[in-house]
Amino acid sequence: MNFPETPSFSLKNKRALVTGAGRGIGLGASIALASAGADVMMVSRTAKELEEIYNHLKKLGHKSSYKSLDVTNQNDVSKLIDDEDCFDILVNNAGTNIPSSLVDTNINDFDYVMSLNVKSVISLTQTVVKKMISNNIKGSIINVSSQMGHVGGPNRTTYCSTKFAIEGFTKSLAIELAPIGIRVNSICPTFIKTPMTEPFLKDDEFKKQVLSMIPLGRLGEISDLMGPFVFLASDASSLMTGSSVLVDGGWTSR
Repeated sequence: MNFPETPSFSLKNKRALVTGAGRGIGLGASIALASAGADVMMVSRTAKELEEIYNHLKKLGHKSSYKSLDVTNQNDVSKLIDDEDCFDILVNNAGTNIPSSLVDTNINDFDYVMSLNVKSVISLTQTVVKKMISNNIKGSIINVSSQMGHVGGPNRTTYCSTKFAIEGFTKSLAIELAPIGIRVNSICPTFIKTPMTEPFLKDDEFKKQVLSMIPLGRLGEISDLMGPFVFLASDASSLMTGSSVLVDGGWTSR
């Protein structure tokens, strides 16, 4: 009898790029990937926060580096990718949300959220993928989407539009890159306790409404996403591409 072997979750000798790495989900992704053995390049606009994470990882004996970067600046993004060795893993995490009803939405806010949540993701991914292809890297691209890329919500017309776009981008790019061995998947969290969600969750009525939609009855922690990041980045998920990993406490099961 032939017995299967458990695939490796190790990311040793892999290089990872994480955007929006200074706080919240990006911070968690950076620590998770570094803990699994990856050499992690962390980028965000906040160098001070990146330095703190870098020092934390260094104390733990993990490999990492960081650079202040605005992912909406295509020239700076291109320079970073050109200057760095090829990445095996890309985590597109940088993003934002400006809740508003459609009739009250400021078009400048709409443009900003679309630019950060969608345009910068596509632009950065294009640049990274070109280098993956030229170096024959069979990499893993992980797009941080949201449960709101699968359902609607009040005052979320812009945000939902961006995350539905990321879900479509993930599936289409997965099909496009599958023949050359590059995988593309998304992680779709529910409300995670992060600096971005903190102001919204201070509203007791809003928090109560959110919890009523989560069958497991609790908000997400950053640590809830760290395992899925390692899974999607590693050989343990080698047959997965174009998939959405819903870490939503059951929200979308209703």
